[in-house]
Amino acid sequence: MRVALFVTCVNDALYPRTGIAVVRLLERLGVEVDFPAAQSCCGQPQYNTGHRRESEPLLRRTAEAFAGHRYVVTPSGSCAAMIREHYPRIGREAAREGRGSALAELAAGLVPHVYELTEFLVDVLGVTDVGAHFPHTVTYHPSCHGLRTLGLGERPRRLLAAVKGLELVELPGAEECCGFGGTFAVKNADVSAAMGADKIRNARSTGAEVLCGADNSCLAHLEGTLRRAGAPLRALHLAEILASTEEEPLR
Repeated sequence: MRVALFVTCVNDALYPRTGIAVVRLLERLGVEVDFPAAQSCCGQPQYNTGHRRESEPLLRRTAEAFAGHRYVVTPSGSCAAMIREHYPRIGREAAREGRGSALAELAAGLVPHVYELTEFLVDVLGVTDVGAHFPHTVTYHPSCHGLRTLGLGERPRRLLAAVKGLELVELPGAEECCGFGGTFAVKNADVSAAMGADKIRNARSTGAEVLCGADNSCLAHLEGTLRRAGAPLRALHLAEILASTEEEPLR
């Protein structure tokens, strides 16, 4: 089986270890990974700030970059949600404005092939035990896009529960937003910071060593809050935990 990795611009620029972990994990499971070099931002920042038309070239670029791939896998619930939830809307609006159906057709061709990482592992590969080893106490934060838009449900937790040596502890208020919300954190900084502080307070109460998530944009917000609080807890993407083995542990 071959897949195309949509690494996302946040991971490419700030968290390259996550992309490396995804490749390492998938290859260990017998999956060949392609990396279309033409990929870039999915257009979520523009769309979220009301600049729909400015997101259209990025829809076009993304759809063309991944054309022909049966599976497009991304370690980001928010970017997967942007493609699956909002690309069709962008296409419909362009058609409604009399600018043709090309964008809608590109969206329709891409959407069925896009999978968030945990969806792909559980639903397509049919695995929960990926052979990982991570001897630490972990609490899991489900980000809003994965939880509410994609409906990831228990998939991430099932994967974590199968990791050898890992103790998974419940996060109080897990389903509450962390306060990031992309441009929300910029426009509403005080509210965002307060929500992040609540999430970190709950995470620290678990006694966990690691705060895990499946979306590095949310983890960036939480990691910054942790650092400012001087907390010993560290934020880590789920892919990095799943890529860790006894022979090749996470560094």
